[in-house]
Amino acid sequence: MDELLNDKEQVEFVKGWLRENGPWLAAGVAIGAAALWGWNYYQSYKERVALEASTRYEQLIDAYGRNDRVRGLALADELRRDYASSPYADQADLAVARAMVDGNDLPKAAERLTRVMNDSKDLQLRLVARLRLARVQLAQGQPDTALSTLSAAEAGAFAAKYAEARGDILFFKGDKAGALREYQTARANKIAGVVDAPVLELKIADLKAQGIGLPSSAAPVSPVAPANKPR
Repeated sequence: MDELLNDKEQVEFVKGWLRENGPWLAAGVAIGAAALWGWNYYQSYKERVALEASTRYEQLIDAYGRNDRVRGLALADELRRDYASSPYADQADLAVARAMVDGNDLPKAAERLTRVMNDSKDLQLRLVARLRLARVQLAQGQPDTALSTLSAAEAGAFAAKYAEARGDILFFKGDKAGALREYQTARANKIAGVVDAPVLELKIADLKAQGIGLPSSAAPVSPVAPANKPR
């Protein structure tokens, strides 16, 4: 505003400006208020949905804790139906898969794990599901499929666990040298709490005791029974 205007002129200037721009100001305030209300409503809705999903998941865990698998499965399916976008739906599938493995229902466990591995929005949950799926596939006698499952994604923070799992699969296949290499990779990449370090060391020590990884000249020689003397 021009500093040379006197007080009366300034008042008249403001009145004229308001007459021209007042409706737009009112509309802007109304839109801003509506947007703020909508944002607050959305945040409140998200918090309510998250709380409901969390409560349902806690009920699921409680049901499995009481060995009520029928109730646990029903709650998991409700979570997937009503809160599909919530990470609790994925965690419910992981919990159900674990119970199915305990019940030796490996095909259905694999279905749940595959869904989380492919569809979860949470990278960590996808990695956990992939690792568990590989172990289920190994338990089904499908070591090559299990290896393919593990090699299909970057393991990130789970690199040590993935390496240990590959070692277990190779050991199952009879490739003890390959298993040792994977166990040693797991040891080199281990993070506290991610792998069971004492168990991993036992696996490595056991293979080394068999001469795996040593030069052939240094490997222990199994005693050979003396040949029968000709009669």
